[in-house]
Amino acid sequence: MKILITGADGFIAKNLIVHLKREEKFKLYTFTKDESYALLEAYVKEVDFIYHLAGVNRPHNVKEFYEGNSNLTKFIVKTLQKNNKNTPIVFSSSSQAVLDNDYGKSKKEAEDILLEYAQEKKARIFIYRLPNVFGKWSKPNYNSVIATWCYNITRDLPIQINDTAVQLQLVYIDDVVSSFVKKLSFDTNNIYVEVEPLYKKTLGEIKELLYAFKANRKTLLIPEVGSGFKRALYATYLSYLPKDKFAYDLDGHRDSRGTFYEIIKTPNSGQFSLSTTAPGIVRGGHYHHTKNEKFLVVKGKAVIEFRHIITNEKIRYEVSDEKMQIVEMIPGYTHNIKNIGNEEMILFLWANENFDPQNPDTYYEEV
Repeated sequence: MKILITGADGFIAKNLIVHLKREEKFKLYTFTKDESYALLEAYVKEVDFIYHLAGVNRPHNVKEFYEGNSNLTKFIVKTLQKNNKNTPIVFSSSSQAVLDNDYGKSKKEAEDILLEYAQEKKARIFIYRLPNVFGKWSKPNYNSVIATWCYNITRDLPIQINDTAVQLQLVYIDDVVSSFVKKLSFDTNNIYVEVEPLYKKTLGEIKELLYAFKANRKTLLIPEVGSGFKRALYATYLSYLPKDKFAYDLDGHRDSRGTFYEIIKTPNSGQFSLSTTAPGIVRGGHYHHTKNEKFLVVKGKAVIEFRHIITNEKIRYEVSDEKMQIVEMIPGYTHNIKNIGNEEMILFLWANENFDPQNPDTYYEEV
C-alpha cells in the first residue's frame, strides 16, 4: 500500500512514520511545507491512502492559517477530484475547530472541504479533532506545555504557571498513532473519530508529577508509572533528558563486608536493592514481624539460614548464580546470608515496604 503523510516533519507525523516503517507492505511518501505543490500533486495521484497531518498553528500572520490548513486541504481534494480518485484520508483537525478564532475556523473549513469530497466521491474520511497531544519529539516552547515543562525541568530551568487549577484535555501520541494505523483497515464507519483514552489533568497535577520524576534520582521513589497517564507522562519526561543526563549515580554504603545500594522505591510495592558481599562474610542476623523480602543471588555462591524465633527450628538453603532461585525471607524467622564462594557475591533484594528508619520492623538476633 502506498501512503502519503503530509506535515511529515511534525511531531505526530514523525511518530506515525516510525510505526508505519516497520511494515514492509507500506511504501511511504512524505511531504513537508518546504516542498513544492507539484511534488504533492504527484504523490496524491500515486498513493492509496493519505494521512493529512500538515497544518499551521503558529503563523506570522493570520493569512497563513488558511493557506496551511484549508487551502492545502483544498489542493489535495481538487487533485483527487481531477484524477477521479476517492482515496481515503485521515485528517488531523483540532478541538478548536468549534471555536471562533482563525486557527479553529481554518481547520473547520478544511473539515468541510473533506466532507464535501467524501459525499461527492463516496470516499472514506476520518476527522480527528485532537485536543492537546503529548509525547516524545514534541517541540518545546511551541504549542505543548508538557513538552516545554519536560524540557525545562530536565535542564533545571524554571517553568511558568499562572493557575494550577486549569484543566487540560490530553491524548498520548502512541494512542493517537495506534488509532491512525487502525484506519488503514477501516475499523470504524464514523467520520469524526476520538482518541482514547482521553486524560483530564490540571496543570498542578502535571507539574507535581514532573517534579516527582525529577526527584526520583535523589529520593529513589518513583510514582506508579506502569499504566495510564503516569506511564505516558513518564515516558515523555524521559525523552527530554539531555544526552549527558541519561545516567545518574547512586548513594550507597561500603565497608569491609561489601556494598549496599538502594535502587528504586515504589509508593506501595516496596523497594529494590543490591548488595555485594566478600568471601566468608555473613550478613543479616535479624528478623521481621511483617516485613518480607525476596533474595536472588545473581553472582557467586551463598548459604541462607533461617531459625524460627519461637520453635528454634532451623532451615538452610544453598544458592548460586548457576540457578536463578529466589528465596523468601519469612516473617518470624531470623535469617542471614553467607558468601561461601571464592569471589564477591552479588545479591538482588526486594522488600515489600520502603525502609522507614522510625519503624524499620527489623530486630537483631543471631541465627
